[in-house]
Order: sequence, then structure tokens, then C-alpha cells
Amino acid sequence: MPDRPEQDNAILPFLPYGRQEISDADVKAVVEALCSGWLTTGPRVVEFERAFAGWCGASQGVAVNSGTAALHAAMRAIQLQPGDEVIVPAITFAASANAAVYEGGVPVFADVEPDTLLIDPASVARKITPKTRAIVAVDYAGQPADYDALRALIGNDDIAVIADACHAPGAMYKGRKAGTLADISCFSFHPVKHLTTCEGGMALTENAAMAAHMRRFRNHGIDSDHRSREKTGTHAYDMRELGYNYRLPDILCALGLAQLARLPDWVAARQRIAGLYDRALAGLPQLVPLKTHQDRTHAYHLYVVKLAEGIDRDRVFAWLRAEGIGANVHYAPVHMHSFYRRRGYGPGIAPIAESASGRLLTLPMFPAMTSADVQRVVAALAKCLIAPSQP
Repeated sequence: MPDRPEQDNAILPFLPYGRQEISDADVKAVVEALCSGWLTTGPRVVEFERAFAGWCGASQGVAVNSGTAALHAAMRAIQLQPGDEVIVPAITFAASANAAVYEGGVPVFADVEPDTLLIDPASVARKITPKTRAIVAVDYAGQPADYDALRALIGNDDIAVIADACHAPGAMYKGRKAGTLADISCFSFHPVKHLTTCEGGMALTENAAMAAHMRRFRNHGIDSDHRSREKTGTHAYDMRELGYNYRLPDILCALGLAQLARLPDWVAARQRIAGLYDRALAGLPQLVPLKTHQDRTHAYHLYVVKLAEGIDRDRVFAWLRAEGIGANVHYAPVHMHSFYRRRGYGPGIAPIAESASGRLLTLPMFPAMTSADVQRVVAALAKCLIAPSQP
């Protein structure tokens, strides 16, 4: 492997690992919201909730101000108690586990499948105890976890399945859409996700009582909001529990509504780009893309490859960055972060995740990418991985 790239691509623009598109229609929708008189919780919140939930095939949507807030609201909705255990895959963003900690829960880290990095049902089976209250199934990179296998593990026990579907709008599992696969499914609208509300998220469920609980929770635990009180001509409200200010403003929901109209095309574009990567990378034995199960449709928030043993991932990362290519890494095992190390977690909890994490590399993936962009990434990888080392 050469020590550093020649600057052949110095005149090319930086290619980020993810990027959102903002159209004239998005701008128009936001301006209309600005001029409507409703900037915080207003009519567009309900409209966005119904539209996104309907697109996913769910009956109830609760808009909040981040995917993390959606996960936290889910933990409150299942009435997680201090000391309850929540099984989470080791390879995920920290929020998947943190949401349990917010409610006094105890994350229990399951290992992942080596070829997909999805939560491994066999590992989950070994982690279930009488204290287990929930399983968080992370749809890593945009591919749904094996929900049927997870359901089979819990039988009639009082264990909830929470989908961290933040990577997966538009994904399918055995003909069912992400958003309908768990008791509560959580989505993120961060700018690098499939659609954006700048910051934002949503929890979907078929359980009307859970949805009502999450709506109250996002509003300080209060049983009404300003708009509903104005509509009924009353001033009184009751704080029924301790909640948070997790509301998603009307102006951001306006952006989400405008973006939702283009979401099917964006999912299709991501799948097309993944196909280009699959074919172009077939000649590089030094890495392998993650596997997609035949009974699932991948939504490709991320395109992740695993480098062969012995290849220095950090050198490849630095090489691509020097070539103007925004490689990234998703993720270090959550239990290896210093916060969790201080709480008694450490090496050996999830051996497959720990072994794989040092070989993972995320390549650029966003709908506006062209075939030339893909070829640029692959050419840079080939030059790094195939060229002989320089003294």
C-alpha cells in the first residue's frame, strides 16, 4: 500500500459520505410555514406524522426533535423501569443504548452477524434474562434485522421489540415495510438520512395508547399543547408525568413534508448506487461489501465494506480523505466507549463486533451521486489497495 496518494484529484470537489438535497419546493414549503403564524407545534406536525406513518404503512406517528428522542420516547412508552435490561446490538450508534440509560435501564450488548452486522438472534437468545424488558433491533446501514427470529425468542414474555429504523425508511422485510416490524419503530431525519427536517425524528406504532403516551412525553408530560388549547378555547392543562421538550416545530415538519414527496425516488437512487458499487468492487478481493439477505430489501443509508484481515483501515481512511473522498466509519462497538467502560463493560462482550469494527469502512452514499462518483471512489480504493508499498 503506498504511503500517500498523488494529488490527481486535487481539482475535484470533496465527495462527502452523505449529503441531503434541498429543492425550491423545500424552500417554498418552509417560507409558507414561516408566514403561517405557526412556527412551533402546529397543523403541519400532525400532517407530517400522518403522511410519514402512512408512507411506512403504520397507523400512528409521533414526531419528535431527533431520532434519539424517538428512542427515548419508546423506552418511556413501554414503561421501562430502573434496573430493567434492554438488549442492544454492539454495532450501532450510541443512542440505541443511551435511550435505555436515560430511563435507568441497563443495556445488554448482543453480538452481530459477521456478514451483515445485524443483531444476531442466537446471541440475543443467550442474553435474555428475567430482567429483560426490551430488544432494540437496529436496521444497520438500511437492512432490517430478523424480526421473526427475534419474536420467536420472546414468545409470550413481556418483552417489547423496538426498531431502531433510523437507517431504514423504505426497507422491506419479508414483504413488510420498515416502520411496521416492531412494537415501536424509530426514525431519524438528520441531514445525512433519507429525508431531513434539519434535526428531527419520529416514532411509529400501531398502539394508540403508546402513541398518546409518547405525545405527552415529548411535551413535558403535559396532556395538551398550545394549539389544542387554543382550538378548544381553554387555558388549563395538567402535567401528568415528568416529560421532556422533544417537540418538532411546524417549520421543520413543513420541510419534512416537502421532502417526503421525493423519498421513493431517493431510496431507488441509493439502491442503484449500491448496485454500481457492488459491480465495481467485485474485482477488489481486499474488501467485501456487507451481505443483503434475500428476504429483505435494503434502503442503503450507508454503504459499508469490510476490509480483509491485515489491511490497515486507518491508512485506507486517510488515503481516501487525501483523495477528497469522505470515507467514514460506522461504528465502534458501543460498549467500548469510555462512558460504558466506566460502567463495567469491556472487551469480550461481543467478539464478532469487536473483531469486525476495526475493518469497517463507509463509502460515500447519497442520491445525487453519479456513476462517475462511484468510479472515482473505487479507483481511489484500487490505487490504495493494489499499488505496491512505497519505501
